[in-house]
Amino acid sequence: MQRDQCSEKYKEYEKDVAIEEIDGLQLVKKLAKNMEEMFHKKSEAVRRLVEAAEEAHLKHEFDADLQYEYFNAVLINERDKDGNFLELGKEFILAPNDHFNNLPVNISLSDVQVPTNMYNKDPAIVNGVYWSESLNKVFVDNFDRDPSLIWQYFGSAKGFFRQYPGIKWEPDENGVIAFDCRNRKWYIQAATSPKDVVILVDVSGSMKGLRLTIAKQTVSSILDTLGDDDFFNIIAYNEELHYVEPCLNGTLVQADRTNKEHFREHLDKLFAKGIGMLDIALNEAFNILSDFNHTGQGSICSQAIMLITDGAVDTYDTIFAKYNWPDRKVRIFTYLIGREAAFADNLKWMACANKGFFTQISTLADVQENVMEYLHVLSRPKVIDQEHDVVWTEAYIDSTLTDDQGLVLMTTVAMPVFSKQNETRSKGILLGVVGTDVPVKELLKTIPKYKLGIHGYAFAITNNGYILTHPELRPLYEEGKKRRKPNYSSVDLSEVEWEDRDDVLRNAMVNRKTGKFSMEVKKTVDKGKRVLVMTNDYYYTDIKGTPFSLGVALSRGHGKYFFRGNVTIEEGLHDLEHPDVSLADEWSYCNTDLHPEHRHLSQLEAIKLYLKGKEPLLQCDKELIQEVLFDAVVSAPIEAYWTSLALNKSENSDKGVEVAFLGTRTGLSRINLFVGAEQLTNQDFLKAGDKENIFNADHFPLWYRRAAEQIPGSFVYSIPFSTGPVNKSNVVTASTSIQLLDERKSPVVAAVGIQMKLEFFQRKFWTASRQCASLDGKCSISCDDETVNCYLIDNNGFILVSEDYTQTGDFFGEIEGAVMNKLLTMGSFKRITLYDYQAMCRANKESSDGARGLLDPYHAFLSAVKWIMTELVLFLVEFNLCSWWHSDMTAKAQKLKQTLEPCDTEYPAFVSERTIKETTGNIACEDCSKSFVIQQIPSSNLFMVVVDSSCLCESVAPITMAPIEIRYNESLKCERLKAQKIRRRPESCHGFHPEENARECGAAPGLQALTVLLLLPLLLMLFSR
Repeated sequence: MQRDQCSEKYKEYEKDVAIEEIDGLQLVKKLAKNMEEMFHKKSEAVRRLVEAAEEAHLKHEFDADLQYEYFNAVLINERDKDGNFLELGKEFILAPNDHFNNLPVNISLSDVQVPTNMYNKDPAIVNGVYWSESLNKVFVDNFDRDPSLIWQYFGSAKGFFRQYPGIKWEPDENGVIAFDCRNRKWYIQAATSPKDVVILVDVSGSMKGLRLTIAKQTVSSILDTLGDDDFFNIIAYNEELHYVEPCLNGTLVQADRTNKEHFREHLDKLFAKGIGMLDIALNEAFNILSDFNHTGQGSICSQAIMLITDGAVDTYDTIFAKYNWPDRKVRIFTYLIGREAAFADNLKWMACANKGFFTQISTLADVQENVMEYLHVLSRPKVIDQEHDVVWTEAYIDSTLTDDQGLVLMTTVAMPVFSKQNETRSKGILLGVVGTDVPVKELLKTIPKYKLGIHGYAFAITNNGYILTHPELRPLYEEGKKRRKPNYSSVDLSEVEWEDRDDVLRNAMVNRKTGKFSMEVKKTVDKGKRVLVMTNDYYYTDIKGTPFSLGVALSRGHGKYFFRGNVTIEEGLHDLEHPDVSLADEWSYCNTDLHPEHRHLSQLEAIKLYLKGKEPLLQCDKELIQEVLFDAVVSAPIEAYWTSLALNKSENSDKGVEVAFLGTRTGLSRINLFVGAEQLTNQDFLKAGDKENIFNADHFPLWYRRAAEQIPGSFVYSIPFSTGPVNKSNVVTASTSIQLLDERKSPVVAAVGIQMKLEFFQRKFWTASRQCASLDGKCSISCDDETVNCYLIDNNGFILVSEDYTQTGDFFGEIEGAVMNKLLTMGSFKRITLYDYQAMCRANKESSDGARGLLDPYHAFLSAVKWIMTELVLFLVEFNLCSWWHSDMTAKAQKLKQTLEPCDTEYPAFVSERTIKETTGNIACEDCSKSFVIQQIPSSNLFMVVVDSSCLCESVAPITMAPIEIRYNESLKCERLKAQKIRRRPESCHGFHPEENARECGAAPGLQALTVLLLLPLLLMLFSR
């Protein structure tokens, strides 16, 4: 009845309506242009910070004795036992700010975080903090110009991190803040160019004990500095070469998170024995880099060999002369492990003669700071070129900000900051990196969801094919705990648009093409339990000035059409005033972020102020608002209908129907409660936390999407699935769609529905099922008979009504496997195979007591006083346990630990065949025959199934919907590791510069005569001619 009310009203206005077919290519180009302008605005804010920072440093003279009291983000507002502020902990005014998720911040000043393992008053840090104070004015000015900005910051090459607005940082339970801005992706991407790296690890006998542990941690820290545009491999060497991953012999792999974690796991298998033959390892490393470069894969930019060893007996100049001189295109970085300096001369010579850097690592605490040095060397050519390349990161989660969906996805725009002092030009000194975060939801605000249709969506990917935003991206798991998946930032487009087996769409977007692609897709809804099969048209183009490409998916049929209605502002405003009206707060009708005084406004409040002319500064989408007004007018009569129902007690005497609701294509909703809010059986329905059933930035409500795919005029009934382990619900939802015209090309303009108590619905069903239609009033069989079981199931096979109440919400195939199997064979239902490449599976993993403490530099830092004793103990252990020399693994206490790990799964969904109205069947079982009847309930998605209960047919197994993990054998695992999808390299590369000063290549005790050694390669080249 309520559907008819709405349909008639829409038809009334039919003459004022214009139906348009959506031009997907023009739409995606327009959206890309909007995003380009938004991104440009953010990058200009960063550019102003770069200019201010470089100017401030140019005017500053280093003062080793400088004393400066700055706001330390950890110490601010902290007092000693006498009530006095701590040093560097002055009073710093903080106030909650709604733009920053109500976190206490200071929007007038920035403050400074210094890593736990660094000295707060180190002269280099104090001087850097002092001159960077000038950024405060620019931070504030940027925020005034663009109030949608959030965090702005400067990450110094010295290690400190200046953040605006100022906020207090809290250490973890161990008193540690592990954050170091220099190993964040935005810093590394901005500071260096893409690189190919071979890491050589000495595993000769002299590396046993703590040295090998430090070496492993050094490798792990180097991996931390590699990003998605880099490629690497790790080779351990003694008398022989040992690829850490034997499958990847002779090649390099992309440094994405999955690959890096794979190699980290294999590091534990390294053990020390034998003699180190470095010449073999160097020859292999140079050959890999040369061969890989010729394949056209990899970074095609910087190349480096990282050598981690406790000594070298030679300088290996003949190898360098053969492969690397005179161009020195491959940089050599050497890491001397241990306190001895006997071999330091040779290792430093190797680094300095090949434009690299030498450093000595004596303890675990030294690892991170020493590894960072190589980044400054790689940044030199970019600094000398004075190329301020703008970089954008892939999506990541900001731990400090949350919204009602959990943690917030971000991308960062960053630029490097260089020293412009003339005397430092050839040294190419990087001062640091500035950046600002852009919430991904800012991108979604530029997308007019109402033009994408019910199932349409927009998505964006990076130059590596990784998702920046997509409605199917699921970065979190364990609902409630909101834990991040380890590889959430490197989910490839092919893992969500998996029907495109040949990666046609992905590759076109990676290559920044503009075009169209179509395919049949299977979209899961309702927590993955149901599936909608449709054909999507994809339109895509690049977002200029960024590494991103944008795509728009429009579903064929009603999803390709849009209509415009026309009513007066006065009419529309009048009907917007009704208390039952609400709008999608995640849709952008008006931009309430531009001015602080608008941030408290809901979208509905903003529209009303805009239409009344009371807020001239409000920027709103006029076209969308015009359609909202039209929908408000057309849907208004349903309120009177609902009121009449509420007054007519006989219609709903037992209050079985609790809620009636309506939604339109513009995100407008009307809700009517037939019971008090406190009496609702489902308290969460249509509330902000019930993301699947409200309009949000990604999709229309579930009840709207499912109704749109039914035949117009028919109702979709369903039981909501709970998130708990037991899926039991006490309500039933019914909805239907409203089309403007009775044809496929007509857009679906609205959907209406009700939610009722499950008990009420079931009672109505049982009453109807007992009614007999025979002339004499006597029926041969009824659902009351013990010989039959009666079920009411939906079009996806889920039970709404059963004589056994506990089966409600279960999949029919789990209860009646033989019948479901027959229905599949007969074609009444069909099985659809689905894949989840973002799944998490339980796995038993060996865990080692105490392993974490050795491989975590910050926990090691806290144990600094024990290191000398540790070395002594390890020495004694090595001396006494000869068997350790021969063992394949370091002895450690191991136990099995169950963890959740990323995996791929395959699982089924089931859909009824619409054309089958009634079917009977017989199943031959082992000792009996089981008969059944299935009949569709008219104008609904429901089927009544009557099954012979006397024949159990236990030989047929239940049909389950449980996902099955896809397991890959060793050969397939290797192929997957080697497989490299098409990617687009960053456009800029600064691998070398002729003016680079290679003499800045590290220091070691007792090295004085290095200048003579540095001439050796030139002399060798002369004599070889």
